[in-house]
Amino acid sequence: MDLLRDLTLDALLAFADFAEDGNFSRAATRLHISQPALHTKITKLNRLVGLPLYVRRGRSIEITDAGRKMQRFARELAASTTAFQNVLLQRDIEQPVVLAAGEGSYLYLLGHGIRAHRANRKHSLQLLTLDGAAAVDAVQSGRAHLGVASLETIPRGLAATPLTRVGQVLAVPKQHALASRRRIQLKDLNHAELIVPPAGRPHRVMLSQMLQSAGVDWTVAVEASGWEVMLHMVRLGMGLAVVNACCRMPAGVSSRPVTELPSLQYFVFSRETKLSPAAAALKQNLLHHANAWMTR
Repeated sequence: MDLLRDLTLDALLAFADFAEDGNFSRAATRLHISQPALHTKITKLNRLVGLPLYVRRGRSIEITDAGRKMQRFARELAASTTAFQNVLLQRDIEQPVVLAAGEGSYLYLLGHGIRAHRANRKHSLQLLTLDGAAAVDAVQSGRAHLGVASLETIPRGLAATPLTRVGQVLAVPKQHALASRRRIQLKDLNHAELIVPPAGRPHRVMLSQMLQSAGVDWTVAVEASGWEVMLHMVRLGMGLAVVNACCRMPAGVSSRPVTELPSLQYFVFSRETKLSPAAAALKQNLLHHANAWMTR
C-alpha cells in the first residue's frame, strides 16, 4: 500500500460525501455520478487502505472508526488544498468557519457571540443546524470546525470548553393555576398533559425518567421537535412544556423553575488540533458572550 502515490482527492471527497449518511444513492445524486461509479470509487479506496471503511448492518450502513478518520482527513485535505490554491493564485479569500449547533442554541445562546464575531471579522460563516449527537459527528468528521451542545461526557478526540449552564423551566399559560407558583416541583405535574419531543430524544428520556422516579402520572399532549414549536403549542393551550431556561417565552406564557430537574452544561468543542485564526476568534466571541442570554 502506497497512499502517497495511489490515494486521490477525488476518491477521498467521494467517500467523505458518502459517509455523511451512509447512502450510496443519495451521495451519487449529490456528486452527479452514477451509483455504480461511486461504489467502484469507494471499493477501490477500501481495498487501497486495507481496512473496512464501512460495514452493513442489515439494510443500513455504518461507517467504521477507520472510515470516520478517512472522512475527517478528506475534509482537512480539501480545505488545505483550497487554501493553497488561493495563496498560489494570490486570492485573498478566507474559507468559511463552520459552526454546528441546535436551533435552540442559535436562537437563544449564540446570537450575541455570532454578531460580535461578524462585526470584527468579514469572512463568511456557515451555520449547520444539528442536534447534539449530529453536531459532535460533524466536528469529528471534519465537516464543522466548532460545535456547541449540552454534553454529559466529552467524546473521544474532542477538546471542549464550558460555555454556559442552563436550567430547566416549566412553560405554562399565564391563566393556568401553576402560573401563580414561584417554583414548580415534579409532583405538581401529576396528571398534567405535557408537550414533549418525540420518543427517544434525550430531553424526552431525561424528563420521563425524572417523572417516573417522582411517581408522577402524566400524559403526552403533543409530540413536537424544537423549543419554538413546543412553546407555540403551550401558547395555543395544548399543554405544558419543560424547556431550557434560556428560551424566550411567547406572549401569554410564563416560565417557572423546576427545582428537581438538573441544569444543562453547554460546551463549545472542536477537534484536538490547532484551530485556524478565524475559528479561534469565533470560539472566543462565543465564550465572551456565553451568558448574554441571562441579561435580556
